Parts: sequence; structure tokens; C-alpha cells
Amino acid sequence: MLSSRPTSSPGCPGRRRRCWRARTGCGRRRGSQRGVEWWPWRFRLMRGGSGMIKTFAALAALALSAWLQGAAAQDYPAREIRAICNYAAGSGADLIVRFYSDQLSRLAGKPVIVENKPGAQGMVANEFVAKSRPDGLTILITPVSSTVNLAPSLFRQLSYDPQKDFAAVTTLATVSFTLAVDAKKPIHSIQELVAHLKAQPRQGFYGATSNAGVISGELFKSMAGLGTTYVPYKANPNALADLLAGQLDFIAFDSTWTLAQQRNGFVRILAVTTARRSGALPEVPTMQEAGFKDYDMTPWWGVLAPAGTPRPVIDKLAGWFNQITSSEEGRQFLARSAFDPFPGTPESAARLLNADFERWARYARMAKIEPQ
Repeated sequence: MLSSRPTSSPGCPGRRRRCWRARTGCGRRRGSQRGVEWWPWRFRLMRGGSGMIKTFAALAALALSAWLQGAAAQDYPAREIRAICNYAAGSGADLIVRFYSDQLSRLAGKPVIVENKPGAQGMVANEFVAKSRPDGLTILITPVSSTVNLAPSLFRQLSYDPQKDFAAVTTLATVSFTLAVDAKKPIHSIQELVAHLKAQPRQGFYGATSNAGVISGELFKSMAGLGTTYVPYKANPNALADLLAGQLDFIAFDSTWTLAQQRNGFVRILAVTTARRSGALPEVPTMQEAGFKDYDMTPWWGVLAPAGTPRPVIDKLAGWFNQITSSEEGRQFLARSAFDPFPGTPESAARLLNADFERWARYARMAKIEPQ
């Protein structure tokens, strides 16, 4: 019976199956075809030259980087996190940073250590974080608008780039500034304050301790057409003492502090600087409601990390901070501190951060703040 299998090749005695590979007359493979037959991908890579090799290497590097970032996020945080505060221990800002740090340590399962680095109007802390390793283990919890956005208007030279050296994590809350008068004075509205100031020699005096406070006062002066003199103070209690002694006509401070003084019967808050009423002061009108339609000074708090921090780590931090802000404990804490919750995303925080550089530069020009 005849077999249906191919006969043996004449050049390859004893072989019954015809080889599919290209052969010479004797059935042996050509050496020059070895790369084509066995490693076609290698042949194509060799034909592509150095450009294709570089592309292959770049793709491999990207894949490795993505894998490493994913692995880093899974293990994050491997040790304690440092939360940097721009202001001294015991300050209002310090209380905010410590609350969020305590809550973060519970979610992250690692200690969160608060380090206070006051000085140079917040720039010391900013520089420290900007130059830290981008591993998510050093973060800045800060009133971003007045410490980061305002920085280029405060200093001619900075040792870091506030627009490039930070990665936005998320927004936390907004806080309104207030214009307040001595509670014993018969002044119950912004319009009454304007009339009072215009009747004073040199149109009166006001006090503030922060750049945001100065901006609040100067915006009011500019829009009301006043020549009121700004008096700088290093500490809030000193300004309050002068207000109660009649040496100041009004003060411009954040609502966290003035709300406490109003509860104690020392001051009367006439208006808030934000476009919307504060949840902590629902009965107090905004400056826009008081007749200054373009007045909107809304400082916001947020979390920043060094630029280059892996995105999975940024996302993990953002999720934790938003969980804190949205929790019942978080809402109660913010309400007691006269803050309004303002959770966000890395994208929304980055957009706000970038947009507010021009906004706060304009405020600084209006307040006639000269860079040092």
C-alpha cells in the first residue's frame, strides 16, 4: 500500500518528512536565513535600525515606570508622613493642619508628623516641600491662595518656582475674611462704616496681621473711594486691643478669629469677603450684598506635594483628604472653625492653583503690596 506521506528528500537521506524551511539543494538551511526563520521580530528590529531600538527601549522604560508607580502606590505609605505647616504651633493654621494630620494617620495606618516651619510669610515651608523628595511622604497643608499664589507678588526672587514645583493633591475648605468693628459702636452695616470713615480725620484707621487681611481692607478702600490708613500688626490681640481703645475704626481678619471675638461680645462682623455667605456666619451679608458687586476675596486651603510625586500616590492622598472633609467629624470641625467644606480632585485643585496666580497678583497690586 502506498503511503500518503511525502518521500524523503534527495539531499537528506533517511528523512521521510519534507522540511518546510527554505533549503539549499541538499536540504540544509541557508545560514543567512536563520534570523528570518527563527526570530522574525529580531530581523524586523534589525532592519528598523537604531530608531526602532530606541522606541522599543522607551516603551520598555514607560512600562517599567508605570509598574513601579503602581507598586509604590500599593505600598504607600511605607513609613510616617510629614505634614508641613507654614505657621507657628498653636496658631489657627496649626490647628487645621493638626486636625487633618490626625485624621490622615488613621486612614493611612502610619503616623503623620506635623512640622511647623514659620517664617518669610510662609515661604520657608513652601521651599522645604518644593525641594523634598517626590514620594508623597512630605506634604504641605496650607492656605494655598495666600501662601503660594501670593508668593510671586511678595518676593522678587524665590528659591523655588511656585507654579512648577508643586503637584496639587486636592482642595479642602474655603475661609472668609471679615470686616469688623467695636461691638459698642453704633455701626451695623458696611454703608454705615463708610459714612463713619468719611467723617473722620484722614478717614480713619484699620488693622490687619496678614496679607489676606490687608488685601481685604485695601479692596474695600479702593471700591469705596476711601483714604483710610492701614496699620500693620504682628498679633491679632494687639489689633483688637487698639480697636476697643478707639485707635482703630475697623479690623480685617479671618472669620475663624473674628467669630470667636463676636461670640465673646468684643466685635461686630459687618460683612464677609467671599462671594457667598459663610456657613458659619449665615446672617452676615457678603461685600457684594453690601453694594460692592465686584468684591470677591475667597482664600482656600488645600494640599500640595512636590512636583513629580507619582500620580497613584496623589490619587490615594486626595481620596483620604476628601474622605476627611466629607466626614461628620470633618464637617463639624470646619463649622466650628468658620470654614466651608471645599473637597475637590487633583485636576480641579490644579486648575484653581494655576488660575489664582493672576487673581492674587491683581489683589496685591490693588493693595499696593511691594515685593521685597
